[in-house]
Amino acid sequence: MNSDPMKLFPWLLLLILDVLAFRIDKSIREKAVELMKQAPLIDGHNDLPLRLRILYQNRLSKINLKILNTTVTNIQKLQSGHVGAQSMNLWFGLSMFLFQFWSVYVLCSAQNKDAVRLTLEQIDVVKRMCQIYPELELVTTSQGIADSKKIACLIGIEGGHSIDSSLATLRMYYDLGVRYMSLTHTCNTPWAESSSKQVHNFYPNLNGLSSFGKEVVMEMNRLGMMIDLSHTSDSTSRMVLRISKAPVIFSHSSAFSVCNHSRNVPDDILRSLKKNNGIVMVTFYTKVLACGREVVNVATVADHFDHIKKIAGSKSIGIGGDYDGVDQFPEGLEDVSKYSALIAELLRRGWTERELTGVLRENLLRVFKEVEKVRNDSKSMNENENEIPQREVQNSCRLDLRNPPLQTANVLPISYGSPSVVQTLGLMFITVIYIILH
Repeated sequence: MNSDPMKLFPWLLLLILDVLAFRIDKSIREKAVELMKQAPLIDGHNDLPLRLRILYQNRLSKINLKILNTTVTNIQKLQSGHVGAQSMNLWFGLSMFLFQFWSVYVLCSAQNKDAVRLTLEQIDVVKRMCQIYPELELVTTSQGIADSKKIACLIGIEGGHSIDSSLATLRMYYDLGVRYMSLTHTCNTPWAESSSKQVHNFYPNLNGLSSFGKEVVMEMNRLGMMIDLSHTSDSTSRMVLRISKAPVIFSHSSAFSVCNHSRNVPDDILRSLKKNNGIVMVTFYTKVLACGREVVNVATVADHFDHIKKIAGSKSIGIGGDYDGVDQFPEGLEDVSKYSALIAELLRRGWTERELTGVLRENLLRVFKEVEKVRNDSKSMNENENEIPQREVQNSCRLDLRNPPLQTANVLPISYGSPSVVQTLGLMFITVIYIILH
């Protein structure tokens, strides 16, 4: 047996280094958990309501949302997401809460059809979720987020086709609790251009934001509804950033310079976003993170965080996982219980606790408060009564009431043609008697 201590030394050194690395990594993971306890996460985008429609036709009576296993989101996973994937049992006894924007998304194929009805049904299912489960609470203000002691639920519309080009409909959604709207999804609306123009053929000649689109932006500012630019074209984003009085968000996007996908945000827009005081809430969708790379993990996501921080600063970043909206997530971030893996990776990369507190919640809260301030400063403004030009929205499902065809009222019970002399004289006699009596 060879007992030469010098030959054993490299093996002992490797063992010591492995132990030290394990302890350091454990310390970082514990630090991430502790940080998320102190600064509970606000996630900008989750499509669970869409999955509930597709899988269960919004019949909440048929499911148990606490342990639902046909989705990557359930209440149990949301709760464990505060303390990390490895520490679900640590939830009990801890005072930590998640804040989630639920997307009330309806398919682009509903545009010019029943998008408004479908959107109302999605709002309904979110509200019923919050009524049925005591762990959930619907909130509509930045102060409501600060005060909530539950899983706070907020509502965001994904796609401007949900308002059917109607500012009145937009206002009604706000009254129902909607606090952000993505101007487009994967289809152009009559007034805003999508980043995915090749997916649908709606309004193909639109470039950026139309005149009515500018009215939508200004009315959202007046209402206090956050403008979401995820899924919009770069032209649309640039125009909105020039005219919006309030900060804007990208509720689930990433960095174009890291992955040149049309869904992602180029550097010039990141710089404008910094001036606007808005934020990009980095998404976990593999396709827009990696651009075809085989290995997609937590480090891939962190690369996007690093780049956005370099261009726009850490105050311009949040998290918008897009869970249950897509089917491919990075290794280590497969469901809503695993957010802390990302926070730990950013800590390893030298992000400070203050920066990460911003990423987790403070940056979004700042935007929300500034949007509310713009609303409060606009109290003297009246509702915008402008309508989109009829020529821009002509379709078989839209009735034009501004120029209805002229119709002759049937004064007499039966009249199939021009009135006879007798009918005319009779009408004149009735009119004279009416004037005398009154």
